[in-house]
Amino acid sequence: MFNSLKTGISHLGIFLPASLASFLARVDHNQIRVTQGFSGRKKEGRRNLEEHMAISRNLFVVLFAVATLLHGSAAQTRHVVGDALGWTIPSGGAATYATWASSLTFSLGDSLVFNFSTGQHDVAKVTKSGFDACNGGSPIFSIRNGPATVTLNETGEQYYICTVGAHCSAGQKLAINVTRASATPSPAPQPSPSGSPPTPAPAPQRSSPTPPPSSAPAPGPSTGPVTFIVGDTTGWTIANGGASFYTTWASGKNFRVGDILVFNYASNAHNVEEVTKANFDSCSSASPIATYSAPPVRLALNKSGEHYFICGITGHCAAGQKLSINVSGTSSSSPVTPPSSITNPSTPSPASALSPPPQNSAPASASLPASATLLSLAAAFFFF
Repeated sequence: MFNSLKTGISHLGIFLPASLASFLARVDHNQIRVTQGFSGRKKEGRRNLEEHMAISRNLFVVLFAVATLLHGSAAQTRHVVGDALGWTIPSGGAATYATWASSLTFSLGDSLVFNFSTGQHDVAKVTKSGFDACNGGSPIFSIRNGPATVTLNETGEQYYICTVGAHCSAGQKLAINVTRASATPSPAPQPSPSGSPPTPAPAPQRSSPTPPPSSAPAPGPSTGPVTFIVGDTTGWTIANGGASFYTTWASGKNFRVGDILVFNYASNAHNVEEVTKANFDSCSSASPIATYSAPPVRLALNKSGEHYFICGITGHCAAGQKLSINVSGTSSSSPVTPPSSITNPSTPSPASALSPPPQNSAPASASLPASATLLSLAAAFFFF
């Protein structure tokens, strides 16, 4: 039984620890001895049969525990911060880690791995205000020895910085949003129809751009806000092409109430001012609606309508550092670019941009290997 079980598990790419494999082999050997004894000593048949059944029950309990552990471990994702770059002062400033995080989905139980040399950097979890001000004076916790692994044990926004010297101000900082793990095996395209059906679709989905002639269907489940990195990898700066650069960037996107804009730029080089349309057109910083100085700036779009942003540094707006967007009144429930057909709703993706995020370096699907493992164990037990 053990050999067939071991072969079935190895086909799935899962290998049992040596100690557990040795234990199962001994149980299997004893089970064979009991079976042989049962065949050779009919007068003790009932006692041997009871021993045989007891060993089988114990073995099944052990195998079920192993399968449960394998299932739990496969469901978590290990995110290496910055991938090959690691945790360091990035050449692209704070935009580097903001861009890295924007393509990923962080779920409860996942882990962050910060790769750095001990003594050169550290990792401190801080509050939002500490993150914005690069203040590590009262961290939630800090780790000074690298590499450091942090388990994501709570949902919501989480902030990490390096407290060594001016490393945070130079861009060594990371903000992520943690959601609850998905009940589905792997993320699927977010629901969004490519066209408007003549009647409301029975499945929950995001409303089509053109309302159907009959009453609108009940709103589908929300998948959380969408985070837009302004200018993508270019960030918030004086871009080549002038004002048309940010106009082109915004033209292919659908902004909803609850979505988030992230302005990435070098500290003291730029700022972000929300202004009126008149001041936007004239590049005037007089009486702005709001001004933000510490990068990266994360703005939640909390009302619908036109929004206007400029850089208030002299000459920057006139050189094209300005952005206007239109925010619709309903909250986000799907990514900006809809798929060609309607698909089932998937995991909340607060850090998605134009398309569903790619899978991380860890296993993409946890439930499938675990289910196959359970089936293999059950088959080995019942066929024995």
